[in-house]
This record gives sequence, structure tokens and C-alpha cells, in this order.
Amino acid sequence: MTSNSATLPSNATQADERGTKLAAVVYVLFLGSVLAVVTAPVGVLLAHLRRHHVADWIATHLQFQIRTFWLGIVGAGLCLAAWHVLGLVGASAWAPWALGYGFFTACLIWMVGRCGVGIHRLMAGRAIDAPRSLWLGGARVSLHD
Repeated sequence: MTSNSATLPSNATQADERGTKLAAVVYVLFLGSVLAVVTAPVGVLLAHLRRHHVADWIATHLQFQIRTFWLGIVGAGLCLAAWHVLGLVGASAWAPWALGYGFFTACLIWMVGRCGVGIHRLMAGRAIDAPRSLWLGGARVSLHD
């Protein structure tokens, strides 16, 4: 019985997978932030600290995760500022509520979508094509197989 690893140096597979579990843990921490907000900062801290100690293709996942966190923080700050401005200008009571719930729902869908694409590509052993993108990392998402 022949194994694929027989043709590779003994450390090649390990080097290529270095950091895979870390990236998976960070994705889980990000998804866990839906219930406990504190897990996302822990995840981004792990990604920041270990991003130079992983395989190159895993580094794209960590960069994607770091960007997801910071874009979420910027978006939340902008929403909070808009919510505050709506209160200052005397907008009707439904406007800040609609903004808050609408934005929160959109951010939740965006974050879960990015994590879903990232986990799918991680489990397939693929890098994130465009880790600095604002949307889904260059992935084409469809409902077809």
C-alpha cells in the first residue's frame, strides 16, 4: 500500500499544515462572538500574535480574520456615530432603531458569511484569494454545487 506522503519529505506536509488548527480556532471564536462578544477580540489577538509563524496559505486566512475583525469595529463605530447623530438632530424614534437592527443584522450576515467561506476554504486546504477584500475574500459564492 502506497501513501502520498512517501513521495514528500517527512516535514513537507507538516510545514504546509502549520497553523491550520489555529485558523480553525479563530473562525470558531469569531462565530462564538455572536453569543459572547469577548471571543472575537481573543481570536484576533491570537491571529495577530501567530500570523508570522504559520504556513503561507494559512497566513492568508489569518489576514482575512484580522481584517474581518477590524472592518467590523470600524463599521460598528460608524453605525454608533450615525445613531448618535440621528438622536441629536431629533429624528423620529424608529430611525435609530431601524438603523441599529438593520446594521446589526447586515453585520452578522457579513461576518458569518466571511467565516463560512474561510472555514470552507480552510478545510479544503485552500488559501483566501483576496484576504484584504471587503466582501468574501474573492470567493464566488452560489447556491449550486
